[in-house]
This record gives sequence, structure tokens and C-alpha cells, in this order.
Amino acid sequence: MYLRRCYRKKDGKRHGYWALVESYRSSRGPRQRVVAYLGEMDAAGRLGIHQQAAGTVAVAQRGLFRDVEPQWVEVDLKRIAVERKRAFGGPWIGLELCRQVGLIDFLERTLPAGREEIPWPVMAQILILARLCDPASELHIAERFYETSALSDLLGVPANKVNEDRLYRSLDQLLPHKEELETHLKNRLGELFDLDYDLLLYDVTSTYFEGEAKGNELAQRGYSRDHRPDCKQVNIALVVSREGMPLGYQLFAGNRNDVTTLEEIVERIERLYGRANRIWVLDRGMVSEENLRFLKEAKRRYIVGTPKGMLKRLEPELRSKDWKQVREGLEVRLCPAPGGEEIFLLCRSAQRKEKEQAMHERFKKRIEEGLDKIVASCR
Repeated sequence: MYLRRCYRKKDGKRHGYWALVESYRSSRGPRQRVVAYLGEMDAAGRLGIHQQAAGTVAVAQRGLFRDVEPQWVEVDLKRIAVERKRAFGGPWIGLELCRQVGLIDFLERTLPAGREEIPWPVMAQILILARLCDPASELHIAERFYETSALSDLLGVPANKVNEDRLYRSLDQLLPHKEELETHLKNRLGELFDLDYDLLLYDVTSTYFEGEAKGNELAQRGYSRDHRPDCKQVNIALVVSREGMPLGYQLFAGNRNDVTTLEEIVERIERLYGRANRIWVLDRGMVSEENLRFLKEAKRRYIVGTPKGMLKRLEPELRSKDWKQVREGLEVRLCPAPGGEEIFLLCRSAQRKEKEQAMHERFKKRIEEGLDKIVASCR
């Protein structure tokens, strides 16, 4: 590290200030980045910076400045304004996390180098850090987030070089390496946090588009969880561990039924990470005779939500008094299914009971109000 003298013109006068600069190596050769702007410093302050920057303790913040006699000045607080604020903490921590999980090395090793002005691994880091700090669209990253963060100093990419087209092209570069990236993160996170992948939760959500989305073949009209049947959408299938760590995702057409996605997802996860001895957890929207047959044929273990219609067959068991309390307000009971191939795990929740009673009361109230309106109209 070294000190660099910087100048700027203000009110026709030339003002000088000092910056602490660090040299580092990148894929495009030696680069420099500003560690801190130090303002106007006297000789004693500059001497302390020089000694610390040249020594082995330069990486530590303590001892960076020597004890010098303070200089007191009078400041008019009404004329002080904060300009060009930069968010530093989140991007810096995110960059350190990327290094810890080996993500930067993976990107530099995987993404091809060409004649692009800004390397694709660096653009990918911008996408990752923006998603971590302020999840939003690529347009928001280019027009708002990047210039208000310290990423230009941390990554050495000027704000005028980051635009939505370059960010979208970075996504195109990342997409062919999706499975490699998922495998890398799964292995590295498992090593760092001792994660278990013996129980996997699978579900499907959707996101819709404003416009016709003619360029997207997967954009179709289907069951809208966002209550926007007028918009095209895509379905997003996600698999997470019991801790909530994502293991993989897949995009499906917007008119694809959830129940038809299970077989494809299970085979994809097993192809990437092996079959092992996993338990698949699915809601009742994934249950069908074909899916259960698919899971049973390969002796896969699963926990699925039982269709409400099957509860009538278990009415005697539900009325039984042999329940085990798991925690306050929650009781469970194991019930072997006819034939012995499956076991039903019956749950009885006091909070769920109160919620459903409140739903019934609201429904009852709406019916009564509707009937009163009909009576009034008839009169």
C-alpha cells in the first residue's frame, strides 16, 4: 500500500488530499484500488501512514494513525451536508463470504475469458452481491444499487461500466454452468456448516410478467398464486435442506401442473448428488397415484401431505385418545395404513383449530350478510 496525492478544483482553487491505495493482481493484470480517502493530512500524519502501510501490520487497522496533537476548528453544523453516500458493510461482508465459499475462484475458473472490457467473473460477483444486499432487478442494480454501494471501490469497476445489458449478458454466461455451480455450493456449504442433506423439502412457486413475454417459451398462463390470471408466468421449483439451504432449482412452463414436476426434479437431484438415503417432504399438491408409485418403485422414503378426502377413512384413529404431545398445542399419533406399506402421521394442532374456526366464522358472516342483502332486495 502507498499514499497517493489527489487534487480537485473547487471555487476556482486547487485543493489537495491524500488517499491510501492498495495494489493487487487481477485476471487482467496489476490493478490499484483506494482503501480509504484520508483528506488533508499534515507531515506527522503522512509519516504514520507511510510507516504502517510499509510494515507487516498494514493489514490491521489498529496502529494505523500515530498519536498527533489534534487541531480544533469551528464548524457551522447548518452548512454540513452528506453527499455521495456509499454502503460499504454489506458488500464487503458479501465479498468475504464469496471468498470463504470459494465462489470467486469457481467463477474465475469456469467463466471463459474473451475480449470483454469487464471480465465476466467480476460481473457475476456484482450480480451475486447485489442479490445478497438488495434483491431487485438488473435494471435496479444498474440505475440505483451499484452507484450507491462501495462495489466500485471493492471490485475496481466504475459505475458507468455497469448497465443492464452487461448484467443480462453475465446471466447468459452463468446459465450453462448452473449445475456445476449448484454442486460446488452444496459441497462447500456442507463442509463449512456441517449441513445434512438427508431430508429435502420440495415445493413450487411462480412469478408473473407484465407484458406479452413473446421471447420466453416458458411464459404461459396457468394457475396464478399471485392472483394475476391475466399475466403470463413461469413456475419455479425449489429444493432445500432441512436448514433451508437451497440445493437446486428448475424453471417450468407457467401452465405446468405441480404434480407433473416431481419425477423430473427427483431424478435431477439424484443425478447431481447421488441417491443416498434421503427423505422427500412434499405437500398434498404433489400427491398423485403416479407419483407415489414412482417413489415406491425405487424404495425412496417420503413424507407427503394426505388429501383431505382420506381423513374420513381415519376417523376412528382421529377420535382416539392415544395422542403424544410434541410441544404445547401440538399432538401427534402414528397410525399404520391398511396393508402396512405406509404409516400415517396424524397431527392435531390447537393453533390450526383456532385458525380454521376463525375462517369458518368469517365465511358464515359473509353468507349471512349476502342473505340479508337478498332479503332486502326482495322486500
